[in-house]
Amino acid sequence: MSFERPEIIRPPSEWNSYFLPLTSGCSTNTCTFCMYYGSKLRIRDVEDVKNEIDALALFTRKGIRLPNVPKVVYDIAQGWDGKKVFLQDGDALVYPFPKLREVLQYLNEKLPSIERVGTYATPQDILRRSVDELKELKQLKVGIFYTGLESGDDELLRKIGKGATSDELIEAGKKVKEARIISSITIILGLGGVEGSQKHALETARVLSEIDPEYVGALTLTFVPGTPLYEQRERGEFHPLSPFQSLEELKLIIEDSHFTDCFFSSMHASNYLSVRGRLPQDKARMLRQIQAVLDARDPSLLRPEFLRGL
Repeated sequence: MSFERPEIIRPPSEWNSYFLPLTSGCSTNTCTFCMYYGSKLRIRDVEDVKNEIDALALFTRKGIRLPNVPKVVYDIAQGWDGKKVFLQDGDALVYPFPKLREVLQYLNEKLPSIERVGTYATPQDILRRSVDELKELKQLKVGIFYTGLESGDDELLRKIGKGATSDELIEAGKKVKEARIISSITIILGLGGVEGSQKHALETARVLSEIDPEYVGALTLTFVPGTPLYEQRERGEFHPLSPFQSLEELKLIIEDSHFTDCFFSSMHASNYLSVRGRLPQDKARMLRQIQAVLDARDPSLLRPEFLRGL
């Protein structure tokens, strides 16, 4: 079966990257909240990837478009500055290591102006790789991994089908740091529902503190039709947090986390309130900002539901 190019789903900070698919779907397709739930992982042929790199290099150097190359390649390349590449899809790090090395070597050879390569990386993907392999990726300009932590609560991790324990999340995070690859971690506010909120927040803060990443992005739970968590809510089995309860959870996570130097943000469109800053330097200011909104309890201070999204 021929490889079907996935839709572009990427971190906000990769908006100006070239999007190069190595896989489609996700190898961890059991997360009950995720749009990748039940997806099939497909691995792209190395020669197909190289052909796209050749077409991209030809276009960036001479403006030549080849007839057999998908239009999307040139649509992305047209505004690209040649500096960053993001490997698709949900976890391109699952790509077999010898093939991944070959692709990255070819990418650097054909497009030497590239400064950084980024990818989503599940904890399982990271744990499959040795530190030496990760260091080799670093030498090939892989500079950042985007990893979904979601929660630090082991009971909740099991319920949502994450496929990793809090100890494994910490191990993966420390391995990335040892390889000197930047770690950008996402957490999901409200994932434990009303009943599990406090434990979710405290355990998430604990695991984040153990990993001590460079970046943390907080998202707020969004219910995706067709996922098990959506169905649980529809049946009344899952009790979502109110917007102000999600802010209380955010406040508790920031309060209880301890970092060396981390940029912490809730700027994602799923969130009801946007705060950002460096921790620990900006902790007091960020907590005051959240507390002021909690004290006011004014819905107009929150992002309205119709503007929230993935």
